[in-house]
Amino acid sequence: MDRVLVTGGAGFIGSHLCEKLLENGFSVVALDNLDEYYDPNIKRENISSINGDFKFIKADITDYKQLENVFSLAEPKYVIHEAAQAGVRASVENPLKTSKVNVEGTLNVLECVRKFDVEKIVAASSSSIYGKVEYLPFDEIHPKNPISPYGVSKLACEHNLRVYHELHGIKYVALRYFTVYGPRIRPDLAIHKFIKKFMKGEEIYIYGNGEKSRDFTYVLDAVDATIKSLKKGFGPYNIGGGTRMTVKELAEKIQKNVGSGKIRYSEDQKGDVIHTSSNTSKAEKDLGWKPKTEFNIGLENTINWMKTIL
Repeated sequence: MDRVLVTGGAGFIGSHLCEKLLENGFSVVALDNLDEYYDPNIKRENISSINGDFKFIKADITDYKQLENVFSLAEPKYVIHEAAQAGVRASVENPLKTSKVNVEGTLNVLECVRKFDVEKIVAASSSSIYGKVEYLPFDEIHPKNPISPYGVSKLACEHNLRVYHELHGIKYVALRYFTVYGPRIRPDLAIHKFIKKFMKGEEIYIYGNGEKSRDFTYVLDAVDATIKSLKKGFGPYNIGGGTRMTVKELAEKIQKNVGSGKIRYSEDQKGDVIHTSSNTSKAEKDLGWKPKTEFNIGLENTINWMKTIL
């Protein structure tokens, strides 16, 4: 049975990945440092009901010795690297932490991948690497001009993946996720915040005029692309849901679904890209992947899950 090491395995995407990998016949070791960027109890709950050939290890990718010990114990055939300091605004407020976790941490992972002869690494990248819009939808060759330390850190990770391939022959895929949502969504993300506020009948605040737009990707579609990448593909791929809407439209859709709450507007925030939209034809061709979940269904699933935790 092939073993997969999932870094960030107790997180939003990572925990779904662990479950689906087990369903697909893999053995799974999940690594997570349970960072307090958001409540670690949420992450513990994410993996509390996972059964099967599964092991959880608390460790930090910024500690090379810890990481080396995990690789030595796990002996993975594949690595899925999801661990990161997430959040554009968090990166503006604390760019040093973002760089340490995302850039230095990824280098530590790559060194272990090299040392322990891992067959392939699939790493989470982000649509934030594109930054300034030259044209839409983004394809993989669109210019990269990130406008936040988070975007810069993810682009640096992609360059290090490429360099380790060129220097050491490491096989890799970098998945540029576009605004992933769904059950277990992180509490710092807009959809989570909007649903929570509306459920309580409270006001939500939209930064700017609400005309910024995002391409939303359901979490199980992102997971499907990630697992397919273990055996297929090379290099970077856009992973988007194909549903682009403005933040205002998103808020109004959630408000209508929940049936309460009010929408207000506040000062725009630095570091947010204006628009994202994904061209996923490369992933369709190389990975045999395309998004399956219609946004309204994915949103309903997310709201129903939120009802169970609030």
